[in-house]
Amino acid sequence: MNKVNQQTNLRSIILISTFGGLLFGYDTGVLNGALPYMSLPDQLNLTALMQGLVTSALLLGAALGAVICGRLSDRYGRRRSIFYLAVLFFFSTLGCTVAPNAEVMVLFRFLLGLAVGGASVIVPTFLAEISPAENRGRIVTQNELMIVSGQLLAFTFNAIIGNLLGENPYVWRIMLPIAAIPAIVLFFGMLTVPESPRWLVTKGKNKEALHVLERIRIKGSAGAELQEIENAYKEEAEVNKATFKDLATPWIRRLMGIGIGIAIVQQITGVNSIMYYGTEILKDAGFETKAALIGNIGNGVISVLATFVGIWLLGKVGRRPMLVTGLIGTTITLLCIGICSNLFLGTAFLPYLILLLTITFLAFQQGAISPVTWLMLSEIFPLRLRGLGMGVSVFCLWIVNFLIGLTFPILLAHIGLSMTFFLFVAFGILSILFVLKFLPETKGLTLEQLEMNFRQHNQSSLDMTTDQSLS
Repeated sequence: MNKVNQQTNLRSIILISTFGGLLFGYDTGVLNGALPYMSLPDQLNLTALMQGLVTSALLLGAALGAVICGRLSDRYGRRRSIFYLAVLFFFSTLGCTVAPNAEVMVLFRFLLGLAVGGASVIVPTFLAEISPAENRGRIVTQNELMIVSGQLLAFTFNAIIGNLLGENPYVWRIMLPIAAIPAIVLFFGMLTVPESPRWLVTKGKNKEALHVLERIRIKGSAGAELQEIENAYKEEAEVNKATFKDLATPWIRRLMGIGIGIAIVQQITGVNSIMYYGTEILKDAGFETKAALIGNIGNGVISVLATFVGIWLLGKVGRRPMLVTGLIGTTITLLCIGICSNLFLGTAFLPYLILLLTITFLAFQQGAISPVTWLMLSEIFPLRLRGLGMGVSVFCLWIVNFLIGLTFPILLAHIGLSMTFFLFVAFGILSILFVLKFLPETKGLTLEQLEMNFRQHNQSSLDMTTDQSLS
């Protein structure tokens, strides 16, 4: 098989599997435009609390899905797991579309969340295991691009459908089922995709792994890469994986705290209040629903463009300064939103100003904070701690996401737009202090060097404490 065919095979595998990321993005973004129609008295008649539950049920499901599906993919394979996720995406989307009341909607949004959480774990893992080492970072980040592209598609379809059919109160039942289309593509596409060669090696299917590598690697390199995978698997098998008992060790406990902290910081900026409730925010600022749907496309466009910039910056700038700069940018922008909401209340100028500020916020968030978060979570944990560290950190990320998704409409209804964003400003200040005090720089360091730095840091702290007590 020639080089062109092998590259084509790899590209098609990447494209098909990242439809899981596209579904992730669409299903988290579509409610942004559907919620105003869904909440009408002659539809689901959602209160502020029920709006939060309908939105956040997906996020709670995603937290559980991320934990459960990761383990299932270890047992049954990445390919088969993504295949079944496509089925779950399809039927839970249809369930949301025909939901007769809020309770049924919450149930199917929770099931949809299981698929979203599973995709958030399995798709990046599959991409990392199928990619050549020299292109792994670029290929894995394509899933992040597909997620924000899915959100942009959701915002765009919401605006088109809302403006063409907005007089029909059932318009939300047209917005939701569009997600069934990429689910069908993912289902049939995964029938043509091979299994991860690394997973095959863990199951002793080395000949099948070699066959897969020969389809997607240049001639002569498949055998050498298979040998590397076999050696890496043997080394990992000999490593004693960390458990919760290991948290008694100070440097491990500190590292886990930093991982959880990074995950929480990424969420308490309030990014998903804009991604989930952007239309409601713009309506609250003064836009009509149809205009808010169109304005929200700007949030989707800047998210995609900023993600490209963020990926480029990761190779140029240190993780720590990039994250601090992003947090300062988002915090100042949120402060401006809070001030302007009071200062220009009731003016025709306010909704356009709020739209400009939300776009600015997302430029800092998606261009700096989000890419650094996921990269650092993959970098800071040494091999024996990676499973526990990533699992707990990502679970905490989804739970905080769930809490923000649940409480934001309630806060908006009870304390208003400006006070809600002032609350996020306070979280932003705390996040900046956390990063400056606790977060290490990881750029240019191997996992082994990072582990040694953490061990030495704790030993230095222990020696300092001992010296002080003796004096």
